Formats: sequence, structure tokens, C-alpha cells
Amino acid sequence: MATIKPFRGIRPPREIAKQLSSRPYDVLNSEEARREAEGNPMSLYHIIKPEINFPAGTDEHDPRVYDSAAEQFHLFREKGWLKQDSTENYYVYSQTMDGRTQYGLVVAASVEDYMSGRIKKHELTRRDKEEDRMKHVRVNNANIEPVFFAYPHRDDLDRIVASVVRNEPEYDFISDLDGFRHTFWVISDESIIRQITDIFAQIPYLYIADGHHRSAAAALVGNEKRLQNPNHRGDEEYNYFLAVCFPDNQLRIIDYNRVVSDLNGLTTEAFLDMLSKDFIVEKKGKEIYKPQALHNFSLYIAGEWYSLTAREGRYDDSDPIGVLDVTISSNLILDRILGIKDLRSDKRIDFVGGIRGLGELKKRVDSGEMKLALALYPVTMKQLMDIADSGNIMPPKTTWFEPKLRSGLIIHELI
Repeated sequence: MATIKPFRGIRPPREIAKQLSSRPYDVLNSEEARREAEGNPMSLYHIIKPEINFPAGTDEHDPRVYDSAAEQFHLFREKGWLKQDSTENYYVYSQTMDGRTQYGLVVAASVEDYMSGRIKKHELTRRDKEEDRMKHVRVNNANIEPVFFAYPHRDDLDRIVASVVRNEPEYDFISDLDGFRHTFWVISDESIIRQITDIFAQIPYLYIADGHHRSAAAALVGNEKRLQNPNHRGDEEYNYFLAVCFPDNQLRIIDYNRVVSDLNGLTTEAFLDMLSKDFIVEKKGKEIYKPQALHNFSLYIAGEWYSLTAREGRYDDSDPIGVLDVTISSNLILDRILGIKDLRSDKRIDFVGGIRGLGELKKRVDSGEMKLALALYPVTMKQLMDIADSGNIMPPKTTWFEPKLRSGLIIHELI
């Protein structure tokens, strides 16, 4: 059963929350972070993208860069830009995008739950990326950024959250960058805190929606600290890490699309002809075509959009991995026709989150940078949870969650 606890969050004063908070470290590069933080000494990028504190081109993995993160974290606290709550609380964090609002509970999740599999994964992680985030956690002795969890929705938790958000929020602002609204409440009532803890203890599993590398890094550092402490008791703060938990019925996964730089020696006509063996191919013309359902794809090539519908017998609806459109497209198009065997390492393929729109796919092909674009129908939360429950792993670049969690609204210290 899921073990969570309240914690003394470190967070900004209300009047600077918007100015201090940022996008997650992994959704932008160093130069984008440098631009967004320009002229703003209290931008969280100085902690989570600390290479911006050095001349452009500085290696983000330089030991001095990690040390700078810790120096900035200390500076932010010294200046009062980040302050620690005096009591252990839970928090509610809501995000509004395109008129939809999702409400997450901010908690300290259990390292032991991660290590034992009660926190379920659906993606593989890379050791180099884990180690990068582990260094960041170690040097700050804190989880600076939260991870994004899902849980099977419960009416009793929904009622508690609904009662909390009737109160005045601690933070409430709209991001200038994307227009998303971020709202935040503090739960300090001890009876409500006990109820939340007890309800989570009845939930069998939590699911990582977004932030697999941050989750792994946080849990591995917590486990390191346990092994290094000869007087370990089990209730130390390092046994927990920062997570925002959303009910599964409020979450929406958006499409995660592909662009490819060449046709593996084929002409456009030969490529389309080979597609017709496994797909019903329909030319749609110059107007953007969006996939209409599972097993329907849109292809943009040579200035034209096409509908591709996988033929019967080309997939297995009883197989949680085989039924995924990312599996179908990888097997029947990227591998079989284009010779792309490894989505993680092949330089001929790139990935575009659906938040950028299908117009971004068209732009990258029309520019000559890419030869074709393939848009996929998004997976569902049920598919994600079924795969995690079965112990399987989704293929690379399958899910894209939006909106992303805002970093800097809450930090969890490991001491």
C-alpha cells in the first residue's frame, strides 16, 4: 500500500512565486534557460540549470556547475526567496490548460515504495541521466523539483481536495510563457492530513506519469543515505522524496510524434507503396490531418498529408505493448521500411511533443531538415497503467503529459 507523509516544504513568498518558478529542467536546453532567466536573479533556473551561471558553452556536467546549484540554493534561502514552513503539511497544486483543471496532492513519497515496486514505472531510465540528477540531489541535499505521479482516483480524496480548494490559495498565477494557470494551497489541518495519509495507505500502487529519471535519482540517493547511516531508523526525511499525485481520471496524455530525416534510399512513391502492405493509405491533401482513433496515423511527406490505418491482423489488442500505436509504427514503418532499429540512439529520428502542434511537423519537413513526419494517436491512462501493472515497459517516447509541473513552488529537504 502507498506510504506518504507530510513535510516542511521550502517555497517562495507569495509575491515572488511567479517570478521564481520555472519550467522543469528537462524540457528546455541551456540557452533557452539562459534567455528565460535573463535579468531575473531569483529564477529557479539558477539552481536547476546552473550552467547558466557560467559562460555559454560550459559543460553542464562540470563539477563546478553542480556546486553552483548548491551555492544558489543557499543564496536563495539567505535572501528569503525560499523559506521553509514551520509545520509538516500536505499541499494541493492545480494546473489549468485549455479550460481543463487537474488537482494534485503534493506529498513526500516513500523511497522504499519505489525500491519495492509499489511505485510503478512504464519507462526505462538511462544511467547517465540518473547520475546527473543524483549529483544534483546530493549536492543540494534536497529534491528541488517534484515528480509527477498518478493514482487510481478515489471519491474520498476528491472530496477532501474539493474542500481545500474552496479556501484562498497561497499562489495563483498564469504563466506568461504558455498561458497555463498554476494554483497552490497549503493543508496544515492535522485531521485532514491524517485522513489523506490513511486513504493513501489503502491505494495499492502509485504510477510514475512523468519524471522517471528524477524518481530514480531521488530514490537511489535516499537509499544511499540509508546505507551510509549506521543509526538509520526509517523515519528520516531522506526516506522520502517530492511528488505531486494526480487522480488518473483528471490526466490527459497528448501525442508524441516522430520526424525522420531520410527514406532509407526509397523514393516517396516506393515508400508509400510499401506502406500499403500493412496500412490503408489515403491521401488527404495540403490541409493538416490529425489521427482520428487508435491505429490511425497521419503522415506528412512531399508536401502532402496522408491517413494511415493499420490493417487487421497487424497488431494484437490482447497484448498491452503490441496494441500500442507506437509499437505498430515502430515495427511496421520505422524498423521494417526505414531501418530504424533503436529509437534511443538512431540519429535519423527525432521526437516532437504534441503540445507543439502538427504544424511543427510540417515545418520541419518543409524546411528540408526532415523527410517525413508521423503523428500518432495518444495513448490513454488506462493503457499506461495496464502496462505498468503487467510489469512491461513502454517503447521510448510514448507519452507526453501537459501541462508540466512548475518547478520552484515547493522543495523537499532531505534533512
